[in-house]
Amino acid sequence: MKPIAIKNPHFPYIQGPGNQLNFLFGAMAVTVRLMATMVALLGIISFIIGVIAENKKPAAGTPIQGKDVVICKYPSDPTVVLGYLSAAFLIATTVVGYFSLFYPYKGQSVPQGALFRSTSFVVFFNIAIFTAGLAGALLLWPTITEQLHLSRNVHRNLNTDCPTAKTGLLGGGAFLSLDSSLLWLVALMLADNAREDYLEENEKDRVGHEAAKGTV
Repeated sequence: MKPIAIKNPHFPYIQGPGNQLNFLFGAMAVTVRLMATMVALLGIISFIIGVIAENKKPAAGTPIQGKDVVICKYPSDPTVVLGYLSAAFLIATTVVGYFSLFYPYKGQSVPQGALFRSTSFVVFFNIAIFTAGLAGALLLWPTITEQLHLSRNVHRNLNTDCPTAKTGLLGGGAFLSLDSSLLWLVALMLADNAREDYLEENEKDRVGHEAAKGTV
């Protein structure tokens, strides 16, 4: 099936992985610097929210004895909401970081194979994906656990101490979220270098081909 061509004076017509980003930025010129700023900003926001979520998490709840049960009363805190927000910004960082690598800047598309010929790019690309996945796990695991503790606060175990999510996981996820954004920035820099090398080689080949035709 052919891709649907969407022509609009406010949205540049570019097919390929960068077309989604045109809808986000409209008529704004998408540059490497703009994408790097977006990745860094989203990563920093995810980091800050994750750290706040870690600091706001209570150490434990207060057990209240009932009839054959213990009801855990937890102080009101924004840990669950902040945990999901931090994970959401991490996902946004990862999506923007990924698409920024293959976006056809200035309308010049470069095959993905040309980028993956760079060993350094391949290394940082894979590390960025792995780090983002690990950060997501460390952010979502304690967030979901905390949500379960809050919703299932009636226990038949009379010796329960009303635990909360494991301390340190949200903070670790926040730092890894920041690390992943930095790794996406390094991958973007390496992709930009590989893109320039590819376009320069193509230009040299084109000039050489035209010169050869002129001598015939």
